[in-house]
This record gives sequence, C-alpha cells and structure tokens, in this order.
Amino acid sequence: QVQLVESGGGLAQPGGSLRLSCAASGFTLSSYVMKWFRQPPGKEREFVAAISWSGSSADYADSVKGRFTISRDNAKNTVYLQMSSLKPEDTAVYYCNADPSYNRSPRGYWGQGTQVTVSS
Repeated sequence: QVQLVESGGGLAQPGGSLRLSCAASGFTLSSYVMKWFRQPPGKEREFVAAISWSGSSADYADSVKGRFTISRDNAKNTVYLQMSSLKPEDTAVYYCNADPSYNRSPRGYWGQGTQVTVSS
C-alpha cells in the first residue's frame, strides 16, 4: 500500500538548520509531484514547497523562499526538505504529500507528519 514516512524533525534553535526526509513506498515516486505542507499550532495546514516529477522545477511559499530547499531522489524513493535560517514561526508539524499534479493544492497521499520546533 502507499506509504509516506517523514523523519528528521525535532528541536532547533533560531538560525539553525534541519533536514526532513520523506520515504515513499507502494507507488512510483517519479509519477508524482512531491510537496511539503505544514500546520503551525492552532492554524490551518499550509503549503511549503513542491518539486516536479523529475526535480527540474520547484515552487516555494514566500515565507520559506531562500531558506528552504526541496529535493528528491527518485532512485531512493525519498524526498527532502532542507531548512535553514529557521525562525520560531517555522514551528509546525510538517507533512509530506504526493500528488499527480504540479500545484499547491493539498490533494493526494499524505504522511503522518513530523514535528519541528524552533526555540531557544
């Protein structure tokens, strides 16, 4: 069955870095656009980043542009989110998403999420 498993979350200091991973199984990764969303405490889930099927294109929310980088390794069935210059407002549960379409819509398959906390 389809599975997306996020890892790499945790506690980071402001200005620090974390790298999230999303391990995919049960489907052909290269057939899907991969996305990251996040849900801050008490707020709605929001789009963070998307990467096209081959990895040639990426899209970022304005709030993370220049600080976060999404990448993928289709041979390893894994997607990454490198997060740098972290801010307290980046605190959220981060979710991996697989969608056949290249857009910012929250559709398709979801992981269970990984907690990222940015605090001194």
